[in-house]
Amino acid sequence: MRAAVFHDKHDIRVEDIPEPAGVGARQVRVRPYLCGICGTDLHEYAAGPIVIPTSPHPLSHAAAPQVLGHEFSGQVLEIGTEVTGVRVGDRVSVMPLIYCGHCYYCRRGLNHLCPRMACTGLSWDGGGISEQVVVPEHQISVLPESVSDVQGALVEPAAVAAYGVDRTGFTSGDSVLITGAGPIGALAALYAHASGAAQIFVSEPNARRRALLEALGVATVLDPLAEDVPEVVRALTGGIGADVAAECSGSEAGLATALGSLRSHGTATQVGLHVRPATIDPMALSQRDLSLVGTWCYPVFDFPRIISLVATGRFPVERVLTEVIAVDDVVAGGFDRLLDPEGDAQKLLVQVG
Repeated sequence: MRAAVFHDKHDIRVEDIPEPAGVGARQVRVRPYLCGICGTDLHEYAAGPIVIPTSPHPLSHAAAPQVLGHEFSGQVLEIGTEVTGVRVGDRVSVMPLIYCGHCYYCRRGLNHLCPRMACTGLSWDGGGISEQVVVPEHQISVLPESVSDVQGALVEPAAVAAYGVDRTGFTSGDSVLITGAGPIGALAALYAHASGAAQIFVSEPNARRRALLEALGVATVLDPLAEDVPEVVRALTGGIGADVAAECSGSEAGLATALGSLRSHGTATQVGLHVRPATIDPMALSQRDLSLVGTWCYPVFDFPRIISLVATGRFPVERVLTEVIAVDDVVAGGFDRLLDPEGDAQKLLVQVG
């Protein structure tokens, strides 16, 4: 079967690999339809291996070369003898996190913080950019007829964005600032709008991304290279500042903007991953009683809620999609294009099935 396989930095190959040998009692064989290229995948391609293990993973025993893809929808081909929540033929979205189930964090419902956590498409025997993959049953969420395959493939990044907003303590009627209008920032804006935000501000220095965000019609879009974003946000909130902020750029400038734009006693979440340390002013946190909260992935049980919100039509995740590309074009038309600072791509899905 055809699959996109990570071998090393700048070495992803679309090649023929063996089909999965079979399914365990609580496993499901899925034929992926569409799979996203995530920022984590881009980091692996540009500078990896980082998350992808080079020796057997302690939970999954997987190691490079690794079939990529952890944001995908597909159809169930086969189920194990003890699988009860899904049937052959169901269309599904796959929550890619795999956890031990018995550590301190798993026993407290914080499975996404399991110290032995693995991830389909990064540290598992298989991934979503392939013609077949076998996953544990707990990863499967059935898609209703009203949710498309494209939307199903975007549930994973939508869950990341939703968790970033939720961890601020956001409630309906709040004003929200989002720094960074990449796929996660755009999805965070759509989620905040679906959840009843009174005002949404998005700060983004890239003109193409600003244009894509403006087309969504849910936020006031600001250029931090031309405007004093904290000053503008305060002016548009009666001199107070944003109630909450989600920092989705992974940059020091974005973090400073997020904290500087908050009202006193506001909360910012760090959603975008930083590749180097960032400097903040701790005194500003104290003087203004601010909270800065980290986020990692999402609660593993959140996919059904996100799918239900998408099904209502209020969370149109498909609007962040730039285009769908063929699997044979995944390197030049996918990874290289997304890493090009002058490129025009926002969010790409790979057509697998």
